[in-house]
Amino acid sequence: MRIGVCAAPENVRSPVEGLDFLEPSVGGVLCPRQGQAAFADRLSAARAAPVPVEAANCLIPADLKTTGPDVDPAAVDAYITVVCRRARLAGVQTLVFGSGGSRRVPDGFDPARAADQIVEHLKRWGPIAAETGVTFVLEPLQRSECNIVNTVAEGAELIRRADHPNIRLLADTYHMGCDGEAPGSIRAAGDLIAHAHCAETKGRAPVGLGGEDHRPYFRAMKDARYDGRLSIEARWDDFDAQLPHAVAGLREQVQDA
Repeated sequence: MRIGVCAAPENVRSPVEGLDFLEPSVGGVLCPRQGQAAFADRLSAARAAPVPVEAANCLIPADLKTTGPDVDPAAVDAYITVVCRRARLAGVQTLVFGSGGSRRVPDGFDPARAADQIVEHLKRWGPIAAETGVTFVLEPLQRSECNIVNTVAEGAELIRRADHPNIRLLADTYHMGCDGEAPGSIRAAGDLIAHAHCAETKGRAPVGLGGEDHRPYFRAMKDARYDGRLSIEARWDDFDAQLPHAVAGLREQVQDA
């Protein structure tokens, strides 16, 4: 697997052994709500990083709703089109649709209709993604962070309904661990998984630094023939000092799985 870290390009100032790519936020690297000058500045920062920016997360801001009665599909699609076009220019290949604030289902709104809305978005975004050479990955989030698409199994159902090769699934060992989802969900959805995140459940520490064993998740990924990107999405006490040890510890667990 290719090992990356969720971080802004300017925060990784020198090469780290074993680190293959960066995954900043969409807003931080593609600036979809800002003009071309702002994007050009961030593009220069990305190109100056010691490893390439290959993915971006936090796809949609909380005020641009993707579920509920106030969804504006035209506004969402206009935003997504800018994101995809700029992703192609920046070399970003994977766009992570977690965005818990955007997709949170309002109180009193039918959850089944909200799920339908997410599928409808994904179906519309598939051709946009294909045209620009990117892939969207739907990220299941633990129940304390969002009230829809909380498990890999639930995400897999929506991805199968969307039925587009540029619309795929993310597996995050942190969210799975926090909600007690077993590694078997990864095996069951293996043909859909195109990206992965990891962190320890206690304090969201980087895997390998806090003592948790995530090998069962990585073994499930291997069983599912997943050999793509795996990003550390964690909280750090001292990013510069901890990152080399985190990358080494994660690589050890992946190799041992």
